[in-house]
Parts: sequence; C-alpha cells; structure tokens
Amino acid sequence: MSPKPDRDLARTYSRTQFAAKLRRLADAIEDGGAFTIQVAGERMRIPATARFNIEHERAEGIEELEFQLIWESVTR
Repeated sequence: MSPKPDRDLARTYSRTQFAAKLRRLADAIEDGGAFTIQVAGERMRIPATARFNIEHERAEGIEELEFQLIWESVTR
C-alpha cells in the first residue's frame, strides 16, 4: 500500500458537533483506548499511544488555540 498523501485542512463544526467530538475523545483518553474520527471524508484511528499538546498562537489581533494529538502513521 502506498503512503497517504500529505494534507493540511481545517473543518468547521457547530458548537454541538464540536462538543460531542470532544466528549468522545475525552472518554477514549480517560479509558486509555484508541479514538476513531472522520474528518473531511477520511476516517482515522488515533492510537492510545498518541501524544497530546495544546498550542496557543497570537498574531495580528487573532488568537488560536489548538488541541493536538500526534502519532506515527502506520503503513502496511
């Protein structure tokens, strides 16, 4: 199988949708399990071994807060 192409995108969700996704993620983290999510048509599995960080950026009057999950891609 060939590696997946690079991609960098953002998807906007309603407040209710975003809260539901965060809730599912928080439950998976607390349980120590993997988390599966679909973003812009691509389904991905975030392993329990993922690293977590929070990033804050400020520029030109705009603030951004990112909750990041980082893991190694598995190629088969």
